[in-house]
Amino acid sequence: MEPWGELLGTTQAQAFEFFFAGLKDVSESTVDRAELLYNASVLAHYAQVSTQADFELPAPADLRDVFDRFVYSDAHGGEGVLMESAGTQCLLAAGFFEDQMRRRHNIRWYSQLGAGFFDRAAMQERSARKARLLETMARHFEAWRQRHARLSRELRVQPYLLAPRPPRP
Repeated sequence: MEPWGELLGTTQAQAFEFFFAGLKDVSESTVDRAELLYNASVLAHYAQVSTQADFELPAPADLRDVFDRFVYSDAHGGEGVLMESAGTQCLLAAGFFEDQMRRRHNIRWYSQLGAGFFDRAAMQERSARKARLLETMARHFEAWRQRHARLSRELRVQPYLLAPRPPRP
């Protein structure tokens, strides 16, 4: 790997482990493990998807993108997979990026919208296990949104996430 590769390259597994540990730290000890795993996977996924991605659904630049993509435009027809994506994008933008979004957007409204997206996704999910998880995400959306926001704030106050390399002799 080239010299900057280790510093800048992050695998999906590394991103997942990073967010899993962070969310676990800001969560109560009683939090459901399946929900914790799901939320860590959401953050890890969007940490590696550009807002300009053209190979998959791009990450939202802000909550207006979520509104335009999933509310204003009804081109998706309410498909379950897209409703889940809409829910995760609301969670990311209104949760992890809450401090940046609250000046321009009604976070409470987007929290309700995100919960509704997860609820619609659950109704269309064929797997009973996944449907239960999506239903639970709908019910616990606001709590998870707050945990995402708390994690984001904690990460911003940490002076260094990467340990500096020792000087060369």
